[in-house]
Amino acid sequence: MLKQLLQESKSSNGKARFYAFANTIELTNLIPPTVSYESGGNTIIVGPTAIIESAADQLSQMNSLTLLSTDGESGKHTNLYFANSIQISGFLGTFEVLVENNGISTNLANVALNHDCFDIVLDLCLNSCMTEEVPVPGYYPVGRGHPKLADALEEIPTLMGTFDKPKFFRLDTDLCAHSSRGVKGCERCVESCPAGALSSEGNDKIGHRIEINPYLCQGVGTCATSCPTEAIHYALPNPQDTQKFIERTLANYFKAGGVDPIIMFCSSRHESHNVSALKTLPDNVIPIVVEELPSVGMDSWFAALVNGATQVLFAASSYMPPTILRVLNSEVSMAQELLSQLGIANETIDILYVESLREGLPTLCTESFDLSVGELGGNKRKRLLTALDALATKRIPAETIAPLPENAPFGNVSCSSQDCTLCMSCVSVCPTRALYTDGHSPSLKFIEQDCVQCGLCEKACPENALTLTTRMNWNTQARQNAVVLHEEKAAECIRCHKPFAPQSMIDMLQSKLRGHSHFQDESAINRIAMCEDCRVIDMFESMAEDPMKQLKY
Repeated sequence: MLKQLLQESKSSNGKARFYAFANTIELTNLIPPTVSYESGGNTIIVGPTAIIESAADQLSQMNSLTLLSTDGESGKHTNLYFANSIQISGFLGTFEVLVENNGISTNLANVALNHDCFDIVLDLCLNSCMTEEVPVPGYYPVGRGHPKLADALEEIPTLMGTFDKPKFFRLDTDLCAHSSRGVKGCERCVESCPAGALSSEGNDKIGHRIEINPYLCQGVGTCATSCPTEAIHYALPNPQDTQKFIERTLANYFKAGGVDPIIMFCSSRHESHNVSALKTLPDNVIPIVVEELPSVGMDSWFAALVNGATQVLFAASSYMPPTILRVLNSEVSMAQELLSQLGIANETIDILYVESLREGLPTLCTESFDLSVGELGGNKRKRLLTALDALATKRIPAETIAPLPENAPFGNVSCSSQDCTLCMSCVSVCPTRALYTDGHSPSLKFIEQDCVQCGLCEKACPENALTLTTRMNWNTQARQNAVVLHEEKAAECIRCHKPFAPQSMIDMLQSKLRGHSHFQDESAINRIAMCEDCRVIDMFESMAEDPMKQLKY
């Protein structure tokens, strides 16, 4: 449908658009990792008796049908049950339905099927039993209004057998800014998942970790868009391949004589809406079809601008799940803030709600930012900042350092020197090595470009010496260079005179431990001011002089 529409356009831009659409090869994963679902077709229908019995009459081909009434009305169906309260969890092939009557909780599948679970759930309740905004596979919350009952009744009979679904995302725990050494930091991905597939597991003792349930994941992409370090990234295709596809599409559009291209991201799940939108928009609007709108991050948006696009739009619907709209609006607002700091119109990156096209065309931009940057390399953050720096060479920002909203993944870390003991707790938890020590001197160093404002360092600091400030530093060199946040004179070992630790830390330890029962002997206090090697030598010399001292160590 989409290809046919693009082929029909006879304008010069329309011909260039179709040439780009037809001649740009998209890179995809040919054999992606998958997860499998097993369904025997055992279906449960939940809702008012009259409604669920009517639906059951249209699903007679299912292996088994169990009806669960929420209004207590009797009916004709032989497998009809009642409940005061209902809890449903699971996914296709594994749904557990717990019902409660008179204070007694029962697994309904045990009673109705002599089995642990149901395979499919058709939920006709106005207040659906499962609350995830994006329903899990096998669950049809028709009572919400989506999907439509007719669509559910058509699809449910096809869900008998074994089904494979791609694992949409990859997780690199080494890059994750969620937790380190028992300290919790960034939770952007968990807060942005509308399918309930992401969770924080563990505790302060063993540490926290992000887990993705591949059976619940629907490939929406909000987690990847929200992740500042690319620890979670989309895998169908991966972000760099998507970005290269956009860059090559633009190159082919220009090659065919097109001008003022506008990139419009469209979801593959809503082709009819995409076609309707393109029918009302000019022929220089180039559709980029992706699995889901949030699967493409800010780095790709700005990469499109520096490679010739005059505008980046998202073909969205106001009926999309609230979390998806919230994340998309948040990211677009962040992009617009960066644009405004460069004196570029906010509409250059914007959300186009398909319903609003009935009221007229949106504001379309014509200013070109083609800086001949070409394919951008590196990780997500490097690609984004390379594109932003390229824009800044053409549109010099009014302020070199400009504030950003609190949730921005860009900013500075400052250190209160009088409080810092250079214990390096912050360095040990930093996921991007924005904070580090060179190992040659007692000092704490910081690279602003690498800081994602996850907050781990601030929480890990025992002296509360660190403060985070979200901002954009448009001075590329200053942002990339290491700055010293705090440094001290090194304490020298009182035996060999080798520098080995910050002097303030040695002073602090001696002050706190003086008077402790294990440090009554002055020689024990002095050992704190020795390097590791000399400390061991001194202990053995002391024991050789007085063997009874062995009992103290």
